[in-house]
Amino acid sequence: MIPEQEQLSEDENEDLYEHYAFTAEKGQQPLRIDKYLMNFIENATRNKIQAAAKEGSIFVNGTPVKSNYKVKPFDEIRVLLAHPPYEYLLVPEDIPIDIVYEDDYLLVVNKQAGMVVHPGHGNYSGTLINALTFHFENLPKNSNERPGLVHRIDKDTSGLLVVAKTEQAMTHLAQQFFDKSSEREYVALVWGNVEADEGRIEGHIGRHPKNRLQNTVFEGDDIEKGKPAVTHYKVIERLGYVTLVSCKLETGRTHQIRVHMKHIGHTLFNDERYGGEKILKGTTFSKYKQFVDNCFKILPRQALHAKTLGFVHPVTQKKMSFSTEIPDDMQQCIEKWRAYAKHAD
Repeated sequence: MIPEQEQLSEDENEDLYEHYAFTAEKGQQPLRIDKYLMNFIENATRNKIQAAAKEGSIFVNGTPVKSNYKVKPFDEIRVLLAHPPYEYLLVPEDIPIDIVYEDDYLLVVNKQAGMVVHPGHGNYSGTLINALTFHFENLPKNSNERPGLVHRIDKDTSGLLVVAKTEQAMTHLAQQFFDKSSEREYVALVWGNVEADEGRIEGHIGRHPKNRLQNTVFEGDDIEKGKPAVTHYKVIERLGYVTLVSCKLETGRTHQIRVHMKHIGHTLFNDERYGGEKILKGTTFSKYKQFVDNCFKILPRQALHAKTLGFVHPVTQKKMSFSTEIPDDMQQCIEKWRAYAKHAD
């Protein structure tokens, strides 16, 4: 069933569905709307945005604009199309799922890197939810109308997710994540030598004001722009120019580990969205550059794995804990760094 979307006034010839809505920041410099939207819409190309403008689909303050319109502070920008957003058109797909545990109430899945958890802009098929709805009937929907989903991890992060099979399980598990009583441990490879053996990162996380595809930490007077977030980290192994760390989440904000580790100066290795695909630490020797490029090829994603997941079973009330091995691509990358660090010593 497609949720009712916000529509234009009744005297329009056809119903249009809102696909995106943005409000320009107070400090927004004049910028062509096609360039502006490229920073805010994932997988968008300038050609597609210009075509949408030509069709009269881009509105600023209620009026259609051309692609050369200059965005100003506080502009209300909406992209309206004649069809509903594709993420509401959920098609079951026969995609294999790596199930670690299953009973009548829930299942624990080991998600592969590269698989999107739920449909969204630019990813309308091949997602975990497309697979779940094929393999399981009548999964309960969460508050965002997503079947079975209690929490999510990023597309290029591998690891464990719990999925609810009944309404009771959904309510009970969602409450545990809300109350921060679930346990989640990630393993990450980050740039630089993390000096402290362990630490606590606290910083309000919210949408980056200039790039909506990123989140950032807000401090001082801007703190209200973000939501409270806490990450605990512990060094597992120091490998010269990179460090292997364990991160435990106290909260579950979007991109939390990626944002918090960058905030303390240790961007995740090969995290393209946050600048980790550049050589952030190390020498200027061409041999070193070649070595890092080889590591990027082995691990063509951010070095992050959701290794451990713990929660209380919604029916038996037993404490359950699951753990998975670090996947091959990340393991190979770690071993290359281990050998390099040894040789450098």
